[in-house]
Amino acid sequence: QVQLVESGGGLVQPGGSLRLSCAASGRVFSIAAMGWYRQAPGNQRELIATVFSSGSTNYAESVKGRFTISRDNASNTAYLQMNNLKPEDTAVYYCQVDYRTTSRLTTFTTWGQGTQVTVSS
Repeated sequence: QVQLVESGGGLVQPGGSLRLSCAASGRVFSIAAMGWYRQAPGNQRELIATVFSSGSTNYAESVKGRFTISRDNASNTAYLQMNNLKPEDTAVYYCQVDYRTTSRLTTFTTWGQGTQVTVSS
């Protein structure tokens, strides 16, 4: 069993910054990918950023140039640095991790509990 603990959400004014963290603990052999999703009220959950084991990253167009995803392999932690935040970034942000528990190729997926980000003046 792998658990994810998210932190770093809160209230920030437009143009401000926040940094989210997602720490994975438990039976982790390797992590294939770590991603951040968000879900605003009335909307579907959307993928906004992914970082792969190779270090390569992908971003949704809505956050490209403003958000940066990174990971610390030693601590199995993913970060999402969010700059120039806008009111439309207001949502619950969720971390998702694809991981393996052994050297076999079977991959599992787990989610964090979510952290609220509110951008408002």
